Amino acid sequence: MSADQKRVQYYSRKMEEGYRFMQEMMRYPVAECGEPLESLVDAAAGLDVEFSSSQIVTGINRMFLLRRGLIADFLLIAREMNERGWVLKVEDGYRTCQMQKLLSRKPVVFDSILQWTMRELDGKIPDVKLLTRRVASMTASCPKIGTHMSGSAIDISVLHRDDRTELDRGASYLAMCELTPMASPFVTAEAQKNRAEITGLMAKHGFIAYPWEFWHYNKGDAYAEYLLKTGRPGRYGAIDWNVAEGAITPIQNPLTLLNSEAEIQSEIEQALQRLGHQSK
Repeated sequence: MSADQKRVQYYSRKMEEGYRFMQEMMRYPVAECGEPLESLVDAAAGLDVEFSSSQIVTGINRMFLLRRGLIADFLLIAREMNERGWVLKVEDGYRTCQMQKLLSRKPVVFDSILQWTMRELDGKIPDVKLLTRRVASMTASCPKIGTHMSGSAIDISVLHRDDRTELDRGASYLAMCELTPMASPFVTAEAQKNRAEITGLMAKHGFIAYPWEFWHYNKGDAYAEYLLKTGRPGRYGAIDWNVAEGAITPIQNPLTLLNSEAEIQSEIEQALQRLGHQSK
């Protein structure tokens, strides 16, 4: 087996693992606690913390929000990183259902998933069911399994405090490839060390790493309780947020798909055009 084949095989295996995990999350119990969302930007005043300036998709700004009960631990993480000579950079926080829906179809994300799935198939175009599985492994397919939509997850990068360069974790934020899983054997020893040290610091304050993305950490939700094997229901479930009132309400139908198979099929066709590939 060639080196490239090993990478593709690893990617395929991890994507199937991620999909099976998501199916478990469909069934995992949640007992919503009702905590409101609070601003990470406001909370971090006085600490050296950065927030992504990029839009989640064109025309939609990111929301740097977490549940109130997670703010204290977030601040402890940020402070400890500063003491180590690091800067926590928050790439993303709470997402509305619409934000999550559109992120799944964002060209830089969708095109990469499609290209890797085509590599699994020796260049053939995947059918919509397989591509839907792959997308679901990397971006939540419904509110029930999306911890950004529950306000209990953050995506992060970490910078050196002295020169603002990024700690090497082997790939950049939102890279969709064989380097994406937290335990990828294809990143350097230095990147593995940095991933482990960051994950250890996050875990010290209760934020658990999502095994299939090296940038994603969450606490108090179904992911965390399942991965920690506590047997407890998640206390944070998928919510809608009333911006004007600051109120949250549980999403009524959290198992409803954010993107239908017809929408995924349309995205496949558009992605093939962007990639200069002629579908048959």
